[in-house]
Amino acid sequence: MKAIRVHQFGGPDVLRLEETPDPAAGAGEVLVRVKAAGVNPVDTYIRTGRHAVKPALPYIPGSDAAGIVEAVGSSVAHVRPGGRVYVGGTITGTYAELALGRADQVYPLPDRVTFAQGAAVHVPYATAYRALFRKAHALPGETVLVHGASGGVGIATVQLARAHGLTVIGTAGTEQGLKLARDAGAHHALNHHRAEHVEAARQLTGGRGFDVIIEMLANVNLNDDLALLARRGRLVVVGNRGTIEIDPRRLMRCDGTIHGLMLFNATADELASIHAALGAGLANGTLMPVVGREFPLSEAARAHEAVLEPGARGKIVLIP
Repeated sequence: MKAIRVHQFGGPDVLRLEETPDPAAGAGEVLVRVKAAGVNPVDTYIRTGRHAVKPALPYIPGSDAAGIVEAVGSSVAHVRPGGRVYVGGTITGTYAELALGRADQVYPLPDRVTFAQGAAVHVPYATAYRALFRKAHALPGETVLVHGASGGVGIATVQLARAHGLTVIGTAGTEQGLKLARDAGAHHALNHHRAEHVEAARQLTGGRGFDVIIEMLANVNLNDDLALLARRGRLVVVGNRGTIEIDPRRLMRCDGTIHGLMLFNATADELASIHAALGAGLANGTLMPVVGREFPLSEAARAHEAVLEPGARGKIVLIP
């Protein structure tokens, strides 16, 4: 099979398209023929070798994909060869024509969802669900700020929050991004490149602040976020690319809390529960991933550059 492999940590140029042996499904495993593989910012951090997760070299990147079941091992009953599935983590990596996963990492993909959309489910939607409901314990009737609502996780957060009865304010940096946030269900969308957006966000809450803030770029926004929290507000850091100085008094003022989140820390039981909820949302149309750009597998390096560019507009996927 063709696959992207990394032989040394470094820049996007270390992503090499190679021929590698086809994996085979053992007991409790599922082999998937990949139709689309999701590209996430975390993939780029792992590639540099500076992430908490540091795979043994060489490795095939990627944890998100969708495709057709090629083969199943013994003790696998919930999917069959020929079935449409999406992948939430693998044994072998997803930037490839074939991906091998444990049975509990492979989930049925409803017919209404394309393969490219299926490749946009695991990291974005599981992260968003965990941030909203496992960390922030968001409740219907509360108000949430999604700071960075036009990327994969941001769109997922907006859709999940709106479906659960929250009032949703999203931010983005372009007119297209603002439209994506509104189309995903945000009641209001603000341009976070404008200095007045912080005060505008506060005014949208009637001055009381936000019960929940989901933050995609904490090194830029965290201190302003703290000033926007309502009493006993909860802030979840999903994305960060550097350091920032904050004023702890802003957190003390409201008895607020900050939660850090990394999807890799989720337990198997937690992921099973999350994907049960996501599968229901995909099946009934409540959740609808947005794909921004598609690249051929051979252009994985370009995709890694694009996923870190400002002005996110949905999910980036690779097509083998």
